[in-house]
Amino acid sequence: MGELLGPRLYSCYKCRNHVCLHDDIISKAFQGRHGRAFLFSHAMNITVGAKEDRRLMTGLHTVADVTCGDCSEVLGWKYERAYEESQKYKEGKFIFEKSKIVKDNW
Repeated sequence: MGELLGPRLYSCYKCRNHVCLHDDIISKAFQGRHGRAFLFSHAMNITVGAKEDRRLMTGLHTVADVTCGDCSEVLGWKYERAYEESQKYKEGKFIFEKSKIVKDNW
């Protein structure tokens, strides 16, 4: 009988707190502050910080830093508002920097 496996997860690289599911990846073609980043539809065990306007590569957005709920490491950000119509699909979504998360349960 085969071993039952749970969902593939990503965890905080520092403390291994589970922060997102592989199945919630929308795109792997994003750029973070420190290199490659992934866009996720959902996140868990995180804290969303204060909203602020930032000029990103794709224009002006209102974003909030996302930190690990356990160790408070900044892992990425949440898109709260996109000012350009072509970027509205990002609203409510999460960016996690590839260098800040690790695969878990793969």
